[in-house]
Amino acid sequence: METGSARPKVGLVDLIGLRWFFRFISSSIGQKFVMGITGLLLCGFLAAHLAGNLLLFAGEKWFNDYAHKLHEQWELLIVAETGLLILFLLHIYLAFATGFRNAKARDDEYSMKQPKVRGRVVGANTWMFASGAVVLGFVLLHLVDLRLGMEGINLRGLKYDLHNPYATTMMVLSNPISRVVYTIGAIVLGVHLSHGFSSAFQSLGLNHPKYMPMIKLIGWIFAAVIGVGFASIAVIAPALVRH
Repeated sequence: METGSARPKVGLVDLIGLRWFFRFISSSIGQKFVMGITGLLLCGFLAAHLAGNLLLFAGEKWFNDYAHKLHEQWELLIVAETGLLILFLLHIYLAFATGFRNAKARDDEYSMKQPKVRGRVVGANTWMFASGAVVLGFVLLHLVDLRLGMEGINLRGLKYDLHNPYATTMMVLSNPISRVVYTIGAIVLGVHLSHGFSSAFQSLGLNHPKYMPMIKLIGWIFAAVIGVGFASIAVIAPALVRH
């Protein structure tokens, strides 16, 4: 008895029609597009995070009320933090992937000509990677100092007041190592954003000569506000407690 040919197996990706999506994010254009989206979403988080942290200047009651209301929404907070972690890791991965691909393309294109142009582009990308590495270290220290510390995971032997986020934050910022790293990290973050903000729009294809000067200006202002804002918290806030 003759049996019909076996049907090809259909995976979940094919069933829900997402094959095109995976092809898209595997391409150089798709990776740049997703990197631009993740970058802008992370910029939005930075703006919201800075706004909350600036309440340290308003005093203990204001900041503690903000922190407690934030943590009352525990389920939503977990979802938001998980999404933020995915965005951050995806952004880092795409930075390496696109950077490697661009470097290889430049090596092929400029191996015998235009050495000056090549040097400038490589320098800019190298600085973005270097500043991104500093920002990553800044974020990791912040997680160890505050996020894990407030959950009772004390990796640095600091004296946490788990019921007083204001006192804990001021204690962490008064630590010499944290204060220096947070200040440097905030400044480097601002410099990283000064290029990364406009690059995100370019990755989305929004690089029309008519609009890019304005986008770059907004990017520089945004970078300055974020960098100076976070640095001011590290430099000024602990002094307010002591005096």
